[in-house]
Amino acid sequence: MVFWEGYVSDEAMGTFAPILVYWLYAGLYQLLPPLDNYRLHTRREEDEKNSVPLPSVVKGVLLQQLVQATVAQGLFLLTSKANISGITVQPSMPVQIVQIVIAMLVMDTWQYFVHRYMHQNKFLYRHVHSQHHRLVVPYAIGALYNHPLEGLLLDTFGGAISFLVSGMTARTAVTFFCFAVIKTVDDHCGLWLPGNIFHILFQNNTAYHDIHHQLQGLKYNYSQPFFPLWDKLLGTYMPYNLVKRPEGGFEARAVKAMKD
Repeated sequence: MVFWEGYVSDEAMGTFAPILVYWLYAGLYQLLPPLDNYRLHTRREEDEKNSVPLPSVVKGVLLQQLVQATVAQGLFLLTSKANISGITVQPSMPVQIVQIVIAMLVMDTWQYFVHRYMHQNKFLYRHVHSQHHRLVVPYAIGALYNHPLEGLLLDTFGGAISFLVSGMTARTAVTFFCFAVIKTVDDHCGLWLPGNIFHILFQNNTAYHDIHHQLQGLKYNYSQPFFPLWDKLLGTYMPYNLVKRPEGGFEARAVKAMKD
């Protein structure tokens, strides 16, 4: 039993809930006061280094979400497990947990190799992936700011494959995709807040991904959005130290860069 049962279908929730969650969670970060003592970059750095205005970022994210919603609706329609009465039998909670873990690993695997290839292929980086890196200083609303082709290949296809391989139902997908969206937004929030559960439970977090957005980290820390597994296995893991800035806030400083 879920709170939307009888009001909205699981398929509709799986399609639109992640979009709503994205804007609610990213909007929350956007509405916070400056919090200069917890920023990984100063506001001046954000203004100087980011080469795309906020309205363009919002338009780019909305375009990607439109494509995602279209694909999700088609995917749920084609994989519906409803019986003749229109009821989908839901698996047990332990089975759903296993399916979510499988989906996390599949998504991480897909995104690592596609993401890495977009850095290694000069044409794809210059014409596609570099759009995301126009936000040198990441912030929450820009988490899904990508070239449309990248949004399709990396996020939309990655989500679809994770859903299919795990065998989850549309109802389980609501939980998985909403969680994935929250994690992705948090990884781009640019803040190192005390008590942030994602910083405590995940090594792949805001500071970890911030390293990738820095010049010296462009060829490292490709893993997203959950675990740094593939970075560690394939030699693209770049550790970092969090250093307090005298003027307030923190700097995620790559360990390799510190040794140079």
